[in-house]
Amino acid sequence: MIIIATIAVYFCILLLISLLTGRKADNETFFRANGKSPWYLVAFGMIGASISGVTFVSVPGMTLTSDMTYMQTCLGFIVGYFVVAYLLLPVYYRLRLTTIYTYLQTRLGNRSYKTGAAFFLLSKMASAAVRFYVVCMILQQFVLDKYAIPFPITVVVLVALIWLYTRRGGIRTLVLTDTFQTLCMLLALLLIIYKVVDVLGLNLPQAVQAIAADSHSRIFVLDDWVSTQNFWKQFLSGIFIVIVMTGLDQDMMQKNLTCKTLREAQKDMCSYGFAFAPVNLLFLALGILLMMYYQRVGQALPAVSDDLMLQVIAGGQLGTWVVILFTIGIVAACFSSADSALTALTTTFCVDICNQRKDERLRKWSHLGVSIVFVLFILIFRYVNSTSLIDAVYTIVSYTYGPLLGLFAFGLSTKRKVNDRYVPFIAIASPLLCFALDMIVSNATGYKFGYELLMLNGLLTYVGLWLNKAHLLSNK
Repeated sequence: MIIIATIAVYFCILLLISLLTGRKADNETFFRANGKSPWYLVAFGMIGASISGVTFVSVPGMTLTSDMTYMQTCLGFIVGYFVVAYLLLPVYYRLRLTTIYTYLQTRLGNRSYKTGAAFFLLSKMASAAVRFYVVCMILQQFVLDKYAIPFPITVVVLVALIWLYTRRGGIRTLVLTDTFQTLCMLLALLLIIYKVVDVLGLNLPQAVQAIAADSHSRIFVLDDWVSTQNFWKQFLSGIFIVIVMTGLDQDMMQKNLTCKTLREAQKDMCSYGFAFAPVNLLFLALGILLMMYYQRVGQALPAVSDDLMLQVIAGGQLGTWVVILFTIGIVAACFSSADSALTALTTTFCVDICNQRKDERLRKWSHLGVSIVFVLFILIFRYVNSTSLIDAVYTIVSYTYGPLLGLFAFGLSTKRKVNDRYVPFIAIASPLLCFALDMIVSNATGYKFGYELLMLNGLLTYVGLWLNKAHLLSNK
């Protein structure tokens, strides 16, 4: 019951923030926070919005199978955030966009615009469902199964809580709740590391030395070009993952577009970008410390990497306070990513799909409808997932975000026009072709595409748009 009590107290704080920020809220407040968000609050809250429950569970466990090589991707993230800050944000602020996909209408045409918005809705719904599945899974496994509460009830209740505190203030509420949730998450992470180090009988300098000396502390892979952990594959993938999952994602950009000026939004993005790498380094360091703990107590390492943290911490082996901290951390991370996703999905549906920016009744019903569909996606993922959660997220977005990457890259890098009528077919064909190529190459050579699949997908969309123009010229 201690986990349920912790979540109840935590939710009451979020609801209080919602009540304070939701007064006199209208659609402009819900969608853009009236353009008055302090950049430093947005930057700090973005950490929690990006580091979901998937990070809490999967990143420490990644050290079991791939050492600390995930840091190569995180280094690419930093470059990606600067690209977003100085290439994409100026475009969005110059056009004074509410949703970033309106750019596609201006540049390529209405069908391109609708295609981009539709791919975002699918991409964000799927990836956010994966992330939120984590907290539902943990609650079910360690608490609610004992009371014979069905998993669908767990999902419905948690999503209903998020809908309740986001339904009025929208993005203005999220700027403050994300700040609170990021603070909770980081404090929980640091205190968990402190507890594990203490149990191992080490002080901080000794812990750092032990982590550095461990065989799993390898970060760079420069000698194996076939490996999915190769530095250049991971580094370049990290750049493009950020460009797509942040710069071309309404969820992540919506908060940035609430800053008062472009300059403040750029400071927000760059500050947040630098903070992301050390936070992930802490998660990976925790993974090595947990492996040391397993060895110390003579316990076999789990067969599934995601269980590395769950078996020790959520299982109560480090004490009740660690269970409470872990619960706060993972709930903070999951709620922070899910609440902003629901708000962004509502915004995109109302503004981009329905073209009804000022209809408050539509916005309220849409927010409820999005929440219901979100529940369905989580339940579907529950029964089809068979891989590491963080890999599942990146696999999904490699297929669904790739067309967005191609559309925006084509629009920004060329001045060519396209036959807007064919764009939806190109966007659908690209991920299907990527899937076929992945299967063919894997069967023929044994090589399996990793995160670089996102770049290939975007390239195919780009080429398709270019050939679409060439087709128009040939018909003239």
